[in-house]
Amino acid sequence: NAMTGYAVIVTKSTVPVGTNRQVAEVVRKTRPDIEFDVASNPEFLREGAAIDDFMRPDRVVVGTTSEKAEAVMGEIYRPLFLREFPILYTDLETAEMIKYAANAFLATKITFINEIARLCEKTGADIKQVSRGMGLDGRIGNKFLHAGPGYGGSCFPKDTAALARIGQDYSCPMEIVETVIKVNDDIKRRMIEKVVDLCGGSVNGKTIAIYGVTFKPNTDDMREAPALTIVPALVGGGAKIRVVDPQGKREGEALLPGVSWMDDAYAAAEKADCVVILTEWNEFRALDLQKIAATMETARMADLRNIYSEKDVRKAGFADYVAVGR
Repeated sequence: NAMTGYAVIVTKSTVPVGTNRQVAEVVRKTRPDIEFDVASNPEFLREGAAIDDFMRPDRVVVGTTSEKAEAVMGEIYRPLFLREFPILYTDLETAEMIKYAANAFLATKITFINEIARLCEKTGADIKQVSRGMGLDGRIGNKFLHAGPGYGGSCFPKDTAALARIGQDYSCPMEIVETVIKVNDDIKRRMIEKVVDLCGGSVNGKTIAIYGVTFKPNTDDMREAPALTIVPALVGGGAKIRVVDPQGKREGEALLPGVSWMDDAYAAAEKADCVVILTEWNEFRALDLQKIAATMETARMADLRNIYSEKDVRKAGFADYVAVGR
């Protein structure tokens, strides 16, 4: 009802393919008197780097079949276009699909390297060097090839699930994406086994320091974080959990009952039986490992982000160390 003349209605959200066409139908029924166009303009912004990503995008995608709407959107993005960032004009369905396909591909890339990491553990290969060897191939690239405890966050879980559902709705199963979702869940659960094995087969009565619970560093976002699978399982196994995370407490307090929140990584490790690195915050990349090992009950580390080397950890006095794919 706010429209008084020609307007372009822009959808920024990631929406199921066909949504923008439905929006156009609804508006046309509601306001047959007004000329308008609908455009799909999906966002490609990373949490913790949104302003930078907006100002320096890899690409801007605009879905519309109207030249008039194209001109309006071109004018809006002119400051970016002048800086030679590509603007891709497509129809509505293509723009909607690009966003899902891009996120599902990145989720697949992460899950692929996590599955290779598991095979590396069995064969004695080192996933860090495998990732480097793969990433130096220009066709593959080195991004999203870091083995870890599985993907989480607001986008990848939601968008892979949505793409799988869209495939079902159109009787065109997205079998690779469906497998990625399943394997990612398995990977998170496998991390629990790593910690339990490190603690001698049981965590009952053990004190465990968890470094980082958000799905990635530089955000307080806990959505679908691997910690939400791993930490409750350890609590359920009888462990006393101390959590250190620069921003995780705000959301994590309600989501992770039965844990103690601490501000200091060194205090959390005192008299602990094991430390687990779950999120690769910068604060955890340069710890005084010797100082930590010296105060622990049993110096054991599960480095689930591969930020240290086994050599350095053992040299610092840790008796046991486990990583991912090494």
